[in-house]
Amino acid sequence: MSHLSYKTVSANSETVSKEWLLIDAEGQPLGRLSSKIASLIRGKHKVDYTPHVDCGDNVVVINAEKVTLSGNKWETKEYIRHTGYPGGQRSINASSLLKKFPERLVEKAVKGMLPKNRLGKKLFGNLYVFVGENHDKEAQKPKKVELN
Repeated sequence: MSHLSYKTVSANSETVSKEWLLIDAEGQPLGRLSSKIASLIRGKHKVDYTPHVDCGDNVVVINAEKVTLSGNKWETKEYIRHTGYPGGQRSINASSLLKKFPERLVEKAVKGMLPKNRLGKKLFGNLYVFVGENHDKEAQKPKKVELN
């Protein structure tokens, strides 16, 4: 045989087919939910997955305020940031973050599971988290995904 009978097909931005998915976060454990969302955004569930290409789907998450954490993580889990000024390290626990910005719990968990490079920043733009049942992505007709 003088030629290869199989060729590896590498996806690119023109050949990728992106879908819109809707996930209800009500009653879901935060870590398990986030890992499934990160996998969908990355595109690892697709046959034509290519690591260096944005071949994942757009994910809309509703009911972000109803995620669960096990144990006493609501009080002990801390989210740390820095203002940029000397002595500017600030921390907030999970229950306080849920009261102020409920959608950021899911966003921070998913962002930590994506690659830490330009592709990861681009992939994070495919995540849309909403508090409550309503979202502004009805025009895209997202398909509901059952995670359990």
